[in-house]
Amino acid sequence: MADDFPIDRTRAFGKLILFGEHLVVYKAPAIVGAVSAYTDCKLEYLDEPGLVVVDNRPAVPHYKEEKKDEGDEAIKLTLAHLGVDPSVRGVKMTFGGDLCCASGIGASAAQVVALARAIDVADSRSMTEDEINAAGYEGEKGYHGTPSGIDNTAATFGGLLRFRRTDGAPAFEKVRFPSAIRIVYASTGITASTTKVVGDVRSRKEADESWFADIMEKYASLVGEAERVLERGDMNRLGELMNLNHTLLQELTVSCKELDDLVVAARAAGAVGAKMSGTGRGGLMIALTPTEELQNSVAAALEKLAPQVWKTTFA
Repeated sequence: MADDFPIDRTRAFGKLILFGEHLVVYKAPAIVGAVSAYTDCKLEYLDEPGLVVVDNRPAVPHYKEEKKDEGDEAIKLTLAHLGVDPSVRGVKMTFGGDLCCASGIGASAAQVVALARAIDVADSRSMTEDEINAAGYEGEKGYHGTPSGIDNTAATFGGLLRFRRTDGAPAFEKVRFPSAIRIVYASTGITASTTKVVGDVRSRKEADESWFADIMEKYASLVGEAERVLERGDMNRLGELMNLNHTLLQELTVSCKELDDLVVAARAAGAVGAKMSGTGRGGLMIALTPTEELQNSVAAALEKLAPQVWKTTFA
């Protein structure tokens, strides 16, 4: 079976958050786009009990080492959720694909969603996308404790999504945009712990509720306008709103000098907007570049500062 395993059916996408980092945890709406790069997973059942994990995913330096314990727990939770017990029947999983693992790109969600898809294929379960997404959410708990659900949803469904966390299943819908959205994203090379950073924001919120409420109020106005801007395709205003969102994230203290330097460089190179994306305190920044020429020039400028730079399109 392994040699004929349809690995292309196990793809799960990375993501970049346009609006809503950290605030999505508190049920604020967020806008997220799945990147074209993906993680896949080949799954084989073994003759002897045991679990073998082969991780061939590309990654920024030290990412996989620093995330190993969380990743092991995520795999364990995904398998348990889907009723796969390696102590009864051995399992070998091999992760690959072209998604480079870095803080902020949703690599953990892509890993567990790809694993859920691989189990679905191997066992001929015919799981729905919602069931795949639910399995990904359970796996994400290994990485993030209490995840918002935004990463696994983007990994599962792809596209550009409006997402809101609820007390039950998350609410999300596809966002339609008149033209493709060209993005450059760059890594600081710093791997951050989402659990730690989210916990720090929570502590700051609890220490000063009025400060946090002010940020939430500013964000609610910003993201509401962003949704309207997306509908009419106003790229310049979208970039301005991304800049404002970055300022709010600075107020939340989740940005850092490395991120801010990349944001400034992207804007200086002509990006109509730039901001950190994801966990923060390292990880990724994204820049909005409406034309291919501008996308290439911004990428070239960032390559002078960042250890890794990528280009993608939200369609």
